[in-house]
Parts: sequence; C-alpha cells; structure tokens
Amino acid sequence: MKPNRLLVSPVVALAMLLPGSPFAFGSDWPHWQGPDRNAISLETGLLRHWPEAGPPLAWKVTGLGGGDSAPAIADGRLYGMSIRGDDELVWALSEADGTELWATRLGPAVEQGMPQSKEGPACTPTVDGHHLYVLGMGGVLACLQAADGTVVWQKNLVTDLGGVVPTWSYRESPLIDGDKLICTPGGADALLVALDKQTGKTLWKSTLPGGSDDASAAPAAPVAPGGRGGSERRGAPGGRGGRGGLGGPRSSAAYASVIAIDFEGQRQYVQFTANALLGVSASDGKFLWRYDRPANRMGINCSTPIYHDGMVFAASAYGAGGGVVKLTRTADGGVSAEEVWFTRDIENHHGGVVLLDGCLYGANGGNGGGYLICLDFKTGDVLWNEREPGRRRVPKGSVAVADGRIYYRTEEGVLLLIEPSGKDYLERGRFEQPDRRRPPAWAHPVIANGKLYIRDQDLLFCYDVHAR
Repeated sequence: MKPNRLLVSPVVALAMLLPGSPFAFGSDWPHWQGPDRNAISLETGLLRHWPEAGPPLAWKVTGLGGGDSAPAIADGRLYGMSIRGDDELVWALSEADGTELWATRLGPAVEQGMPQSKEGPACTPTVDGHHLYVLGMGGVLACLQAADGTVVWQKNLVTDLGGVVPTWSYRESPLIDGDKLICTPGGADALLVALDKQTGKTLWKSTLPGGSDDASAAPAAPVAPGGRGGSERRGAPGGRGGRGGLGGPRSSAAYASVIAIDFEGQRQYVQFTANALLGVSASDGKFLWRYDRPANRMGINCSTPIYHDGMVFAASAYGAGGGVVKLTRTADGGVSAEEVWFTRDIENHHGGVVLLDGCLYGANGGNGGGYLICLDFKTGDVLWNEREPGRRRVPKGSVAVADGRIYYRTEEGVLLLIEPSGKDYLERGRFEQPDRRRPPAWAHPVIANGKLYIRDQDLLFCYDVHAR
C-alpha cells in the first residue's frame, strides 16, 4: 500500500476530522449506496462545476488488490474488500490519507469460472457502530470489529445456510436492520435469511410458494448477446448447496442488495433475485408479493431496487428492461403488486439507477455498451437520452448523487458531473481517471465528507470536491 501523503497537509487532514471544524463537511457513507441505501449522499457545500482537469486529488493509494468493492466510509475510516494473491481480504484505511490500518483474511481467494469481475469481490462492507459486516465471493459472511478487523463471528451461506453460489459469485452487500442482518443465500429453503447481527444465529429463512423463486413460465435462456461480457448461459434451476452456474444448480440469488421499506405499517425486505423482484415480511420472512417482468432470463439482475411513495422500481439488461409496481393492501391483509409501467428503454446492467425529483437516471445497455438515460418515474416516459448517431457522449456507467449533482462514472473510467434535469442533459464537468486498469470500471462512485472516492482494482483515488 503506497499512500501519497504529499497531496494533503497533515494539519488540514486532522482539521477535517475535528467536530466543529470549518473543514468538517458532514456525512459518512457507511454501507452500499450511502446513508439511505439509495445512492444519494447527504453532503452539502460541494463543487457545482469541476475545473477542466477535474477536482483536486487529495490522495491516492496503490496495492489494494483486485476487486470492484466500492468503499464504505464511517468514523474516519474507509472499509473495503480485495483479493491479494491467494487471499480474500477485508481492509480498513485512514480517511485522512489512505494509510492502511488493518487487513483481515476471510479465507482463500475464490476461483470464479467466468471472466467478468473475476479480479475480486464486489461487496461494500456494512458498518454498524463498532462492527462491520461483509460477504465474500464464495459465501463467507462475517462480522468484524471495526477497530482492528478481529472476526467476531463467521458463517458460510452455502454450508451453513443451504445457499447456492451464483455464476458470478456472491456480490451482495449485507443489510443491517435493527438487530437483524439480511442477505440472500439463494437456496431452495433459504432464498433470503435473517441472522442475529451480534451472534450470527439464524432468525428465519424465507422460502417462496413452491420452494423456489424460479419462474416456471420462463423458457430456457439463450446465449447472451456478444460484446465484452462474452457467453453467459443459464444453469439448471433449483438444487441445494454448492456452486450454481453452467451445468450446475441455478442459484435463486442474483447480484443485487436488499433494501428495507415500510408500507402501510409493515416493514418489508425487498430484493431483486435471479427471477423476480419480491417482498417479504421483515418479522418472519413470509412471502408477500413478486414482480417478474424486470428480471432477465439469465438471472443476471444486479441493480438495487428503488422504493418511493408505495411504488417499487427495478431493472435489468439482457433483453429485459425496467418497471414500476404499485403496492396495495389486499382484503385478507396481504400485499399485491400491480404493474404501473414497463419499458425496455432502461435495461440497466449493473451501474444502478437513482431517483431524484421524479426522474430516474441510469444507464440503458448491457454487454454491448449503452448510454445515460432519464425517465419519468410515474410514467416510464423517456425524457432524454445521450445516444447520438455514430457516437456515445455519455456511455454506460454507474451513478450516485450528492448536493444536487449526479456523479457518473463510465465503464471506460471517465468521471462526469451532471446537473439533474428532466428536460435535457446538463454536464458540469468531466475528467479522465488516471492510471486506468484494464478491466471495466465497475466500482460505483462514493461521496463522503467532501471527498469523491474512485476504486479501480488495486487503486483508490480520493478527490476533494468541497466548494471553497
């Protein structure tokens, strides 16, 4: 690990962490997709426009190891995951200058059969008080002490909970909700599970009618379209334990992360599984509702669902698209999900979608590329898109929001600052990330405490985006 300490003054670095300091900007990013798990930071006082060369670099570290894990930021530290050599690791860095504070081995590096994202894990650690929670590629779920990385407890989603590893490994970021940890083993008897966050004890396992969430009406999937992703096939459905994928049992887990919602006095967990968007009761895991249409036939459903005003949105690529359902309380006390709209104009691969002032912003496109698009949340109508004949001004990427600006990272590594608008694309800055690694830039941007963090495999860049 090689932090560049020449790029930030130690005095300023200390001042940034002091309560009441003029440099203390305000908001951590303690887990996947930020404080509210919706890719929206609570930051204020950030740059409205970027200089031509981009915002100033505060520090940069090398030697993190491989992976697409975007960092979590809490209490002056950054937490992430990597593969280094033969080991899968969790690490902590100083928020001030990127110095590594500790690194804990979860287990041996997991060999992934498919070439995409094989470099390492994609889980963003979930920080909760004095502990953090992580999920490794092969299903190792662990609670660690935030202070020093000591493992408090550890489970395996496959051997302990009957899960099936998805083709591209587990990519989920665990949800902590009160005293519970929620994750998705993807097994026939344990699609979702709730564990006691203090001990790892199983509280409930969620199963769906018929014992699986496999869509019985879905035909066998063809080979995926060509492009960077190569050949992706659907494995056989069902099965218990072991690794899913080509020629083996298909996991009911996909690659999205669970969100918690409150609907008419009931707490729910909403997840985008391999075959459906669905909701279960938070108290006991009982199945409540499902919506199949946004799920592609490959089971490659990656983007976190969005909940707003009694409606849930989800989208995927590979010929699927995106749609919104409205939740309704039924006469018998259950919950139904009725489609409001569906469109193929938002085939979101894995860069995520954000909802801001009634507009959905995200990439439309799969392996063959794509472009940024803006849709009306209530109707699904396309408000604008950045596809132009013969060129792509804003290609496929990942998205986050802070202080009234969209932070957009393309797969090629270009960073864009965009002013949200339902009328037109309004660019307020762009720059090229230096020292680009060969794999696609899939780690999502993170904004916390006046800084923008960009992970590129073994590199981590910290940019100062505070408006002075």
